[in-house]
Amino acid sequence: MRSIRVWARLLGLRGAVIEDVTVNDAGDGVEVVVAVRPGWRERDRCGICGRRSGRFDRGGGRRRWRGLDLGTSFCWIEADAPRVRCSRHGVVVARVPWARHDSGFTRAFEDQVAWLAVNCSKSAVAQLMRCSWRSVGRIVERVCNEQRLKVDLLSGLRSIGIDEISHRRGQRYLTVVVDHHTGRLVWAAPGRDRATVLVFFATLGEERCKEIESVSCDMAGWISSAVAEAVPQAERCVDPFHVVQLASDALDEVRRELWREARREKNLTLAKDLKGARFCVWKNPENLTDKQQAKLAVIQKLNGPLYRAYLLKEQLRQIYRADSPEEAEALLDGWLCWARRCRLPAFTKLARTIKAQRDGILAAVRLGLSNARVEQINTQIRLITRRAYGFHSAAALIALAMLTLSGLCPPLPDRVK
Repeated sequence: MRSIRVWARLLGLRGAVIEDVTVNDAGDGVEVVVAVRPGWRERDRCGICGRRSGRFDRGGGRRRWRGLDLGTSFCWIEADAPRVRCSRHGVVVARVPWARHDSGFTRAFEDQVAWLAVNCSKSAVAQLMRCSWRSVGRIVERVCNEQRLKVDLLSGLRSIGIDEISHRRGQRYLTVVVDHHTGRLVWAAPGRDRATVLVFFATLGEERCKEIESVSCDMAGWISSAVAEAVPQAERCVDPFHVVQLASDALDEVRRELWREARREKNLTLAKDLKGARFCVWKNPENLTDKQQAKLAVIQKLNGPLYRAYLLKEQLRQIYRADSPEEAEALLDGWLCWARRCRLPAFTKLARTIKAQRDGILAAVRLGLSNARVEQINTQIRLITRRAYGFHSAAALIALAMLTLSGLCPPLPDRVK
């Protein structure tokens, strides 16, 4: 086999002709410089769309791309970088088969960086691949953008979940959309408002919006209003966790108000008992210890308002344990009647909220939908952020999250996925 073919096979260069190989002493180590030119099929093509285009000029002359290291030595691919005039994109640098447009790294180098970024921290990737931390983020964005063109993540959506996640201090949020059937992240964008959700539905398109059957979310108005406008035929399912959490918050508000009243009346014994009752009224009855069950029995005898609040919280939980949607509807209506006349301001206020969300709560019971898959994705995004020690831009975080959680991660160079 000729040495030129050996180098082509070794470097994974396809669609290119190797002209020369030189080995230089770079001071800190050895670097290998491989001079190449595109094959005749790959010449004079637009760097963005790949269309054959007329030559414009020679560009900036010779240019280098960083390739995968050869052992402990740096490897550089060197070639001319002419410019072409594309009918669609204007004057751009001609495409080369070994690298993505507007990149200083070869395709194999970037694919390996993206795979490593999915599986370990960006700082470790930067040290292993001997590139800067910011370069890792830009590489991940380029790879993700290319992979998203190959796979339509928004096709076939029927049931989706929408939620937000904080990714940085200073109220920096991402809005994420998850497919309930596949459990994959299908869309994410910076922001937490109605306009951001409408951007998703605009990206989805009018025809595919008509195919959406159900949307799970919390009780945020900026989500529900956008869903009602963009997909009015879809059933909005309110996440059960948030409903029960509101009841727990109302219960704790009642307990705190009783504690403050006991302190004002100098009843320190009652105040101490109320403070120690937090966990026995918060926890589910099946998880109570013997000591907590005894504490709850004392509350039942001596503190009617707190025990009534506890029963209201537990009764609301029973809605999601009903044997049928009809039974759940009857339980919910009975709970609303009880909460409205319970003489506990926190639960009276909660009853108004629950009544406004009644249809969404019953839809969640009927369809068995929750935001559990979305919360799982949010947890994984937090893990990605922590593993990378934070991100300077939301775009880099979104790109890495899409590679990790949407099945877009490319295989390692010359390996089957």
